[in-house]
Amino acid sequence: MTVAWRHLLRALHLQTLSPRTPKAGPSLNGAFWTSVTKLGLHTKPIMPPCDFTPERYQSIAYSRVLDIHKQHLSPVQTAYFPEPLLLHQGHMEWLFDYEGNRYLDFFSGIVTVSVGHCHPKLNAAAQTQLGRLWHTSPVFFHPPIHEYAEKLSALLPEPLKVIFLVNSGSEANDLAMLMARAHTNNTDIISFRGAYHGCSPYTIGLTNVGFYKMRIPTGMGCRSTMCPDVFRGPWGGSHCRDSPVQTTRECSCAPDCCQAKDQYIEQFKDTLSTSVAKSIAGFFAEPIQGVSGVVQYPKGFLKEAFELVRERGGVCIADEVMRKLYFWGFFFFVGGIIDGNVLLFTHLLFSPLEIAESLAKCLFHFNTFGGNPVACAIGSAVLEVIQDENLQENSREVGTYLLLKLAKLRDEFDIVGDVRGKGLMIGIEMVKDKSTPLPPLSSWQPQVCSLRP
Repeated sequence: MTVAWRHLLRALHLQTLSPRTPKAGPSLNGAFWTSVTKLGLHTKPIMPPCDFTPERYQSIAYSRVLDIHKQHLSPVQTAYFPEPLLLHQGHMEWLFDYEGNRYLDFFSGIVTVSVGHCHPKLNAAAQTQLGRLWHTSPVFFHPPIHEYAEKLSALLPEPLKVIFLVNSGSEANDLAMLMARAHTNNTDIISFRGAYHGCSPYTIGLTNVGFYKMRIPTGMGCRSTMCPDVFRGPWGGSHCRDSPVQTTRECSCAPDCCQAKDQYIEQFKDTLSTSVAKSIAGFFAEPIQGVSGVVQYPKGFLKEAFELVRERGGVCIADEVMRKLYFWGFFFFVGGIIDGNVLLFTHLLFSPLEIAESLAKCLFHFNTFGGNPVACAIGSAVLEVIQDENLQENSREVGTYLLLKLAKLRDEFDIVGDVRGKGLMIGIEMVKDKSTPLPPLSSWQPQVCSLRP
């Protein structure tokens, strides 16, 4: 999110380096940036400058790392590339491997590094807190958790004011499922096909991606419904997204009336009528679906779906682990309409008071590491950096520019089927040709290139 990063995206001069060939960029000066802004789509790219020098790698040999991983770590194949990257150090938008090669990070630790690697303000906050108090049980109070809670609550719309601090998105989803069921005294929970909400024993029922499904029974009371995908789905086209870039597929929708949204809502009503009880516990939705390809829904879909869920007594739950758009993507995509039946979470969980109290009445909920003093101090620093460096506006401005430039690539090349996203959460879907999608992958990686620095 530095100045160099902003110029980089505006110029679209991204370079893929040879895996073992570091290359120095030009000096940062006015003439360089002036020339960069004149680059076209077919200009040979160059790496932007970087004034940071990583430490010399002095740890385990690469071959030994591979041996240890094979012998002692999970056999699940999650690493990118046949020859996995061995990363050594990070600085802002840059990552460095054990041989000193520099990479521009578009993945951000599975979209969790919000303000860059080892940001100086975050480093300082962590070091200060490490010298003061590392950890204590939640049965004792400490200032960092209260300072963080106060800053977070100031950013939340009413009535979301109760904050649960947990250790992962899956854990937040686990707790959200439990809270929804405790509050409503109902069991059934709906989620989209293609959704990823975790693979813990509880949340795996919400996740509807084939290679996460198991032969043994999981996910009692979880039901799936059609994902309203205006690119791959049966309905939708060039007027359906609330986005700077639309799909090229033609549709009969008017700019102010999305017929595709109405068709997908009918499918959602059918799920409510045939697959769940008359009263339900809740509905999980990502404001933009992440793992299955940065899927955007038709304009107004979530708002109307949430209203239908509330009519059935259910709690509406927005999974924000990947999105975090404009702080809270659900507030944007639901049109700012919030009432007492909405939960929101990232690696935190926010709830109206009455839903939190429903949990407290039936469970002594306890989390050993949630609200750790060091984590809370860093969390407060992250919020300050986002505001001080105006990163939300940067995300909107640069993301819109990038979407529009990528749309030109889509229009030029048959293998680019769709470009979609909001802010700096952007997907590029590759296809065989404009009418033939690629077959589903057999591994966990999405079929789009997700860009979220």
